[in-house]
Amino acid sequence: MIDILQSILAFIVALGVLITFHEFGHYWVARKCDVKILRFSIGFGRPMYKRIFGPDKTEFVIASLPLGGYVKMLDSREAEVQPEEQSREFNQKPLWQRFAIVAAGPAFNFIFAIIAYALIYMIGVDGLKPIVGEVTPASISAEAGLQQGQEIIAVDNVKTPTWTAVIDRLVNHTVSADQVSLDVIDKAGGVQTISLDMSRISIDEMAEGNLLQALGMKVVELKLEPVIGEIISGGAADMAGMKAMDKVIAVDGKAVGSWTEWVEIIRDSPGQSMNVELLRNDVTQFVTLVPSVNTVNGTDVGRIGAVAYKPEGFFEDYFTLESYAVTTSLVKAVEKTWDMSLLTLRVLGKMLIGEASVKNLSGPISIAQYAGQTADIGLIAFLGFMAIVSVSLGVLNLLPVPLLDGGHLVYYVIEFMIGKPVSESIQVWGQQMGLVLLLSLMSLAFYNDIIRLLG
Repeated sequence: MIDILQSILAFIVALGVLITFHEFGHYWVARKCDVKILRFSIGFGRPMYKRIFGPDKTEFVIASLPLGGYVKMLDSREAEVQPEEQSREFNQKPLWQRFAIVAAGPAFNFIFAIIAYALIYMIGVDGLKPIVGEVTPASISAEAGLQQGQEIIAVDNVKTPTWTAVIDRLVNHTVSADQVSLDVIDKAGGVQTISLDMSRISIDEMAEGNLLQALGMKVVELKLEPVIGEIISGGAADMAGMKAMDKVIAVDGKAVGSWTEWVEIIRDSPGQSMNVELLRNDVTQFVTLVPSVNTVNGTDVGRIGAVAYKPEGFFEDYFTLESYAVTTSLVKAVEKTWDMSLLTLRVLGKMLIGEASVKNLSGPISIAQYAGQTADIGLIAFLGFMAIVSVSLGVLNLLPVPLLDGGHLVYYVIEFMIGKPVSESIQVWGQQMGLVLLLSLMSLAFYNDIIRLLG
């Protein structure tokens, strides 16, 4: 229940911020063009909060349905305009000003993404180094010559300090269905370049999060030796006589190979007596251990009150902090926003021609789940999520679909070409077609969400 509430709250916060930023783009440019603003609304439907501000008595509204927003401007097509205010009417403004006002909304979505990515790069992100784990025989990676233990230091000559950076580059080539070059370095320091054929990976596999699996490679496993680093006084380990720097060899005659394996055995054995073989100062010891019973989310799990020994430099071998100076962060943020925008367009194009399944469309339920998950991870993850959604909103709003900003921009381009506005009848027909298309897409996205929930 708490997870659901967290997802709903994170969804409302994320969407509220992004919608506000989008609509503020329209509002700010309209004000610069001296257009009178009647209402600035976050959401649709019945107003939940209303406040009037400014000399124009503009209404600021938070409405009940937080799935969009709008900026209502003075327009004689919707209501009578007093003669003294006709110069401030939206429809009376020059074509370039109307174009700028409409384009400002999506533009501000891209600006938000750039700001978010720049903050992420400046703050820095702890990431797992792209060290290759197990390579599946006869897979794409194996055929290319990739080997376990190698570290991917660059993709297409772009440095990749983390697995996230590697996957970002691989995703682009999966959509393009072409070859990608990887620079890898082995433990001995030898560098070589290999080529992966990304045309053998489907977009659907990638969208399902199976990109590395489809390539036949795994992320390196962080393997801590089953060595006790600290004993908590009064815990089961302390009572059994275990000491710091004891190495667990076996439990009930079964060998233990890693700290992770040891923890799993303890968790699965609450209240059960077990014979543990230890190595202490190169001498074998045997103790009888009974993990205490602890209830977590309604399930009994075992605990012994011991912390793993972490050798000096262990985490530095596997993790790195990716961070940059202000100028570099801004440049990388612009590049990232551009790449994400092109990727979104290309995936949409693949859906249209049938090379990608429409099941990859996500609706508000999935977005709320992602919002909750990233918010639970931390600020950096939540900012990254908001940046991706902001890019998607910017791209989608620029599509040439009536009712969207892109549809209005198409009308203005036609007006520029023929020297007069598109007729009211064509615009009404376009709005009806656009409404049908958008409702169909929303229904499909909701359907996909429900299918995902049902598994």
